[in-house]
Amino acid sequence: MSEPATLEITSCDNLDTEIIFPPGDLFSDEPPLESDFHRDQIELLIRTLKLWWREKQDFYASGNLTIYYSPNQKKSADFRGPDFFVVLGTQKKDRKSWVVWQEEGKYPHIIVEILSRTTAAIDRGLKKQIYQDTFRTPDYFWFDPVTLEFRGFHLVDGKYQEIQPTSAGQLWSQQLELYLGVHENKLRFFTVENQLIPSPEEIATQEQLRAQQAEERAQQAEERAQQAEGRTQQAEQEIIRLREMLHAQGINPENS
Repeated sequence: MSEPATLEITSCDNLDTEIIFPPGDLFSDEPPLESDFHRDQIELLIRTLKLWWREKQDFYASGNLTIYYSPNQKKSADFRGPDFFVVLGTQKKDRKSWVVWQEEGKYPHIIVEILSRTTAAIDRGLKKQIYQDTFRTPDYFWFDPVTLEFRGFHLVDGKYQEIQPTSAGQLWSQQLELYLGVHENKLRFFTVENQLIPSPEEIATQEQLRAQQAEERAQQAEERAQQAEGRTQQAEQEIIRLREMLHAQGINPENS
């Protein structure tokens, strides 16, 4: 890790004072995830959104990564690690953590917490309060993978108001301009047209299926061509046989 940057200033009493700034390359300091499902769910959201926005270069999506936001720029104070979050209008690059004072003061525009037995109370209470009052994150969602409880909130005049679900139980994210909803017991993204946004694995499976179907169609076409060629050969052989019979009877079919 790089050494802290220093800056010397002179006070009114002409005493040299050294101010120590925190290092600019802060590592994430998040505890292990509660379960395989939590890890898989977080990775699914990250990879799916990155693939869907593969042409965009002005966002950062991550999860289980520390957000440092201390007003005094201290690593040891004021930090949180949302399960999944997206920051808009920023450089798309890899980071070891999200340090607010090094990112033009930007906070996440959307946060999703995956509830667990040990974190549910904090996610519904303290974290919601912090995301509302300090982060001022416009869209906040939580999802319980056991009970499938799924709720979302949008910041209106500084206070979170609950997002009303669609008839399909999906919640709209104004920041992402996408729906979030539960599909096969996992939290997924949906388009405005209510189409499930596929994951990289699902796209690979679809492409493999299309390739297999194309190969099957090609094989069927080849078989039909071979069958047609076989019928043509049979017809030609039959014509030859008939001509030979006519010649044997002294009949020239060319003069008929």
